[in-house]
Amino acid sequence: MGREVTSRTFSRADRRLFRQKVLMCADALERMLQEGAFADDIDPPRPMLGMEIEFNLVHADMTPAMSNDAVLESIDDDAVFQTELGQFNVEMNVKPGPLVGDGTFDLERTLRASLSVVDARIHRHDAQLVMIGMLPTLELEHLDREWISANPRYELLNEQIFAARGEDIELDLDGVALEGRPREQLRADSNSVVPEAACTSLQLHLRVAPEQFAAHWNAAQCLAGAQVALAANSPFLAGKALWHESRIPIFEQATDTRPLELKNQGVRPRVWFGERWITSVFDLFEENSRYFPALLPEVTDVDPAAELDAGRIPDLSELQMHNGTIYRWNRPVYDCADGRPHLRIENRVLPAGPTVLDIMANAAFYYGALRGLVEADRPVWTRMSFNAAEENLRAGAQHGMDAQMYWPDVGRTGADELVLRRLLPIADQGLAAFGLSQKARDRYLSVIEGRCLTRQTGAAWQRAQVVRHEDAGMNRRDALAAMMRQYVENMRDGSPVHTWRV
Repeated sequence: MGREVTSRTFSRADRRLFRQKVLMCADALERMLQEGAFADDIDPPRPMLGMEIEFNLVHADMTPAMSNDAVLESIDDDAVFQTELGQFNVEMNVKPGPLVGDGTFDLERTLRASLSVVDARIHRHDAQLVMIGMLPTLELEHLDREWISANPRYELLNEQIFAARGEDIELDLDGVALEGRPREQLRADSNSVVPEAACTSLQLHLRVAPEQFAAHWNAAQCLAGAQVALAANSPFLAGKALWHESRIPIFEQATDTRPLELKNQGVRPRVWFGERWITSVFDLFEENSRYFPALLPEVTDVDPAAELDAGRIPDLSELQMHNGTIYRWNRPVYDCADGRPHLRIENRVLPAGPTVLDIMANAAFYYGALRGLVEADRPVWTRMSFNAAEENLRAGAQHGMDAQMYWPDVGRTGADELVLRRLLPIADQGLAAFGLSQKARDRYLSVIEGRCLTRQTGAAWQRAQVVRHEDAGMNRRDALAAMMRQYVENMRDGSPVHTWRV
C-alpha cells in the first residue's frame, strides 16, 4: 500500500484535500515525464528478477495457523518478512537477483535456504509456510473480521471498504465440476475483507524506462491469460471445488467497494484488468485519479510542484497511497530509490507455489515472453482486441490448461498449445536477449514445457488428488487435509508440480 497509515478517522475535508493532492501529484508526474526526469533510467529494462511471495501458515493438521505475529517475531527479519492482511498470512520480499548468466541459480538456492531456516524457526509455534494460491482448508469461519492482522492499516482498509460499500461482501462463484461430480457453488456473505487474504500470490516486478512502459504493460496484459492457465494453483475454498485459479474472481469480489446498483451502472471495480491499450504510463495514473475515490486519504504537507521547482524529486506520497488501493492485475508503480525516480510494472496475476522451482519457472517465462513480445516486429496488442486479452485471463482462471484462448494468426486454441507452439520460443528468445545462460533457460522453460505436455498444474493435481481420496471413502474436509499433507511434502521435496504423482 506504499507506506504505513497514521490517521484512524478521515473527514470530508480530508477526502477533498486528498483528491486535490492526488491531482497535483499526477500533474507533477506528467511534468517529470515531459522534462526527462527519468532520463537516468535504462533501456532496455534492467535485467533483474524481483519478486514478492505471499504465504499461508498452517498447523500440522493443515488447518490455518492464525499466528503471523508470533511467527514474524521468531523469524526476526523485518526487511524480508512482513505481515499480510490475514493472521494466517505472511509476505516475503525477495532481494532482486540478476537475470543474466547463471545468476538465477544463486537466487533459487538462496530462496530455498531462506525458507528452510524460516520453517525451522517457526516450528515451535506449530506453524509452517505453504506456497499455494488459496489454502484449501480455509473455511468461512476463518474469513471473519476477527482474523485481520494486528497492523492498523488493515483494519482501517477494512473499515473504508465497508463504508464505501455499505453492505456485506458477497462471494458468489460457480465452480468447474470435478471428474464424475456435479458442479459446485460458493454463495456466502462476508463481514470483512479477509477473503482477500485467502488469495496469496507471486508478484513480479520489472523496472521500465518511461518510453518503454506502454509497450511492456500492453504485452503483460496479452500474457496474463496464458500465465494464469499455466500456473493455476487455487481450486478450492470453503470446502468447494471452484475455478482452477479461483484467486482471480475471489480477489475481485473481496475488495469490491460497489454495491449492486453501482455495478449495474458500470462503475469500475478496484480490482481491474483495465479497458484499453495504453500509449503512456500516464494513462494508467490518470485513470486511477479520475475513476476511483480515495480509500485511505492521508495527506502530507509536501507540494510536489514546489519540490520540482527546487530541483528535488518528489515522493508523490498521495499518488503512491492511492495507487496502492487500486489492484490492477498489472499495476504501474512510481517509486524513488537513492533519490532517483523510477517506474515499475508489478505483475500480480500469478498464484504462489507450488515449489521454488515452479515459482522460478513462472518468473522466467513471464520475463522472457514479455521481452520477446515487446521486441517483436509486429506488436501482438495491435492485432488483438483488449477484450480478447481480458477474456483470455478469465478463461485461464476458470479452466486452467483446458482453457481456449485467442491469439493473432492462430485464432482460438488450447492454452497448452499456445504456450508450446508460440510463447515458449518467444520466452527463450527474450531470456537470451536479457543474457540468461542456455543452462538456466533450459532449466526453467523445461518446467513450463513439462506442465504443458502433462497438462498438470498445481490446480489440476489438487483436484485429481481430492477426487482420489473421496473415491476411497473420505469426506471433503478429510480429503482436503490429506491432499494438503501430500502437497506440503511435495513442496518441501522441491520437484516441479508436473512430476507429482496422483
